[in-house]
Amino acid sequence: MATMLKITSSGSGTPLVFIHGWGLNSGVWQPTVEQLQKNFRVITVDLPGFGINVDSQITPYTIKNIANYIAEAIKEPAVVIGWSLGGMLATELACNHSKKVKGLVTVASTPYFIEQGNWPGIKAEVLTLFHRQLEEDTQKTINNFLKIQAMGSPHLRHDIKQLRDLIMQYPMPNTQTLDLSLRFLENEDQRLQLSHVTQPFLRMYGKLDGLVPKTVIDKVSLLAKESDVIIFNKASHAPFISEPEPFLDALSLWIKQSIT
Repeated sequence: MATMLKITSSGSGTPLVFIHGWGLNSGVWQPTVEQLQKNFRVITVDLPGFGINVDSQITPYTIKNIANYIAEAIKEPAVVIGWSLGGMLATELACNHSKKVKGLVTVASTPYFIEQGNWPGIKAEVLTLFHRQLEEDTQKTINNFLKIQAMGSPHLRHDIKQLRDLIMQYPMPNTQTLDLSLRFLENEDQRLQLSHVTQPFLRMYGKLDGLVPKTVIDKVSLLAKESDVIIFNKASHAPFISEPEPFLDALSLWIKQSIT
């Protein structure tokens, strides 16, 4: 494996690996890291083509291949925490690199992002529009996506500004990387894969989420019967931004109670 992903690490204790969502980078986790590093070893991973790995290009650019690279970068078993698209990568790691994953946490994520039949999700035409916008103006597309992520939050403008300020510390991904990774949200279906998760599994949701609707929660519970669920009533798609203290408290308590 020629390319090695760069990671950041701080603190000591049980290792926690954080994976960001589509279009953004590990900067979104900065406030979370600053708090959790007091009690845990906190590791953040930028996906290939994003953040500190903006110059890392892999082929083929697939969920499976990216998970292979992340697994290679993780040197010891850890609790893997994935937000949104990152939740899919975390799930892939839990299922196919189980020795590296002590526990799985998905945040505002779903095994299938698209609305289809009675399965709630994002309307396919919304992502089609994003593909079209990427060709015209990458930065504008990212800004629009940030607005959707914060939609429903009682402090919408604050959440958008904080997300933007955090991610703009790092270089932005190129259009090709954004387009390829956006296809994960359209095409990946992990619904059957959830039954293969054997590690302690926590799912965290924002009740006001406009991308992962609350109506999907019970459907996922039927697929992952042994998983635990926490819902933040005042949070949208980024509960660690909308409700940082309740998020940190809930995550820390679950890790202490569930991970040996």
